[in-house]
Amino acid sequence: MIDRQNLQAYYPFGRLDRLLEGLRPGAPRLGLDGTAPDEPVPLQLGEPRNQPPAFVAEELTRAAADWSRYPLPRGTLEYRDACAAWLNLRYDLPDGMVDPETAILAVPGTREGLFFTALANTPVAGGAAGGAAGGAEDRAVVLIPNPCYHVYYSATAAAGAEPVFVSATAETGFQPDYTALDPVLLDRVSLAYFCTPSNPQGAIADLDQLKALIQLARTHDFTVAIDECYAEIYNEAAPPGALQAAAALGGSLDNLLVFHSLSKRSSAPGLRCGFAAGDPKRIDALAVMMSTGGAGVPLPVCAAGTKLWREEDHARANRLRYQENFAIAERVLGNRFNFRKPGGGFFLWLDVGDGEAAALKLWREAGIKVLPGAYMCQGTNGAVNPGAAYIRIALIYDADYTEAALRRVVEVL
Repeated sequence: MIDRQNLQAYYPFGRLDRLLEGLRPGAPRLGLDGTAPDEPVPLQLGEPRNQPPAFVAEELTRAAADWSRYPLPRGTLEYRDACAAWLNLRYDLPDGMVDPETAILAVPGTREGLFFTALANTPVAGGAAGGAAGGAEDRAVVLIPNPCYHVYYSATAAAGAEPVFVSATAETGFQPDYTALDPVLLDRVSLAYFCTPSNPQGAIADLDQLKALIQLARTHDFTVAIDECYAEIYNEAAPPGALQAAAALGGSLDNLLVFHSLSKRSSAPGLRCGFAAGDPKRIDALAVMMSTGGAGVPLPVCAAGTKLWREEDHARANRLRYQENFAIAERVLGNRFNFRKPGGGFFLWLDVGDGEAAALKLWREAGIKVLPGAYMCQGTNGAVNPGAAYIRIALIYDADYTEAALRRVVEVL
């Protein structure tokens, strides 16, 4: 079990701060414009560094009068219409499959939606009256990829569920295989998290994998929450989506929640704007939980988000920018560190032998901050942490900065 009173102990960026605390960073020596910058090189955080379209600020200004109003519990209908239209276009869905009235909920980014999903889908242990907890065997199970985005396990801890970490390593194609789990365990599952393209490895689940996962959730009656926040950042073919898989299975949204965000697609993480789509019953439960917790999307943000979901040019330009960075990584890294070009996302997942040691060395010698892979994983049942050999690097800067930073990484390691 994860101690929900001590979540900071599991927060990967807090762990990184503690690892580097008191250590003087070395000079980056990136050689840009003939000089080395004084500031360290932060490659640890997946925060886009290019700006969203200028019309975002214009829309926020145009709707400024609505800052005095509380957010609507589900977001504006205009916003949800835009989300549904984008889903239909992106995934070629049948008309009416995703009803914006009942099957879409505005959320302030995928992080918040994914977190509240654990609270909305975790029953009281043992079902005892008054909220009394039963034994460990009565506790709901949440399935989590290993490695994964840290919100999955912090949400599980907050909900009081039992986390079960399922390997997403090279041997499994960097995606967890939930279908291989014991049916007795699957009968205890209330929620399964799944990410495609995955964070940190960038692995894309194919349509058959997504169909099998949805069918598994229906057989064992649990919710599958599919995080698709990197779906618009890919290197070759556009990743298939879970709603496509649901359409191929007949169009039902039962047991399925899918999450999208403007943070990565539109380089607008500060806007805090995204949506959940899927099973109307589960959308209702999530809407109640988020409304109770005060996690709504302000009306001016809905106005800006509506225009972003309806505009594709900026998303295509964004995607090309990341594709250029991966071409640079392929050229600079070659076959070092088991480099492979991922299907999607904007991270490198590099095998450096010892991720913590590499992070310390890069910081001390070059002022480069990367995330040790162990901080995105859990070692379970005495097994070696599957991320211990890795570091994660975010390719979020322009091409020149990215190339200089990667050349320095190679030089140091």
